[in-house]
Amino acid sequence: MAEDTKTPVEKTEKVVTAKKAEKAEVVEKTEKAEKTTKEAVSYYEAVGRRKNASARIRLHVVKEESVTVSGVTVEKGGMIVNGRPVENYFPGEVAKKMYQEPFRTTNTIGRFAVTVVVNGGGPSGQLGATIHGLSRALVKVDKEKFRPILKKRGLMTRDSRKKQRIKAGFAHKSRARKQSPKR
Repeated sequence: MAEDTKTPVEKTEKVVTAKKAEKAEVVEKTEKAEKTTKEAVSYYEAVGRRKNASARIRLHVVKEESVTVSGVTVEKGGMIVNGRPVENYFPGEVAKKMYQEPFRTTNTIGRFAVTVVVNGGGPSGQLGATIHGLSRALVKVDKEKFRPILKKRGLMTRDSRKKQRIKAGFAHKSRARKQSPKR
């Protein structure tokens, strides 16, 4: 009978507080779920650049045999570039030697699962950007140990050479002169 004597305002306040409590429980559950997924997938991220290419690198610390990242399964020691295996994206033995160089130098071959998103430039610039990004990501793993080694090999240096822009008054290229009249 005590509930019947309450005003409509008091009844709505009680409903609102009950809904807020339910929302708080839902928020707590989602926060707990997010924490568990963040703990399960840990990675070191870096960006590498070369010419007009830019590469975003993630070194995933894998406790099992493989890790699934955005629908693509990457094995421990494997490397995926733009959703494709690295052997298909950068074919050839020379390229393979080049992108494995940071791992060979730091003695970390097969320790990480690597995902790369690279865009801009051509194949050579993209390979250079990937190598630069891998080196930067490895430095984030252990700065005191890896940075001096990679720096000495020249893998930490950003190669700033780019194609020059076309200057005004020149013929079609950055330094080509216009032809003079023949008289």
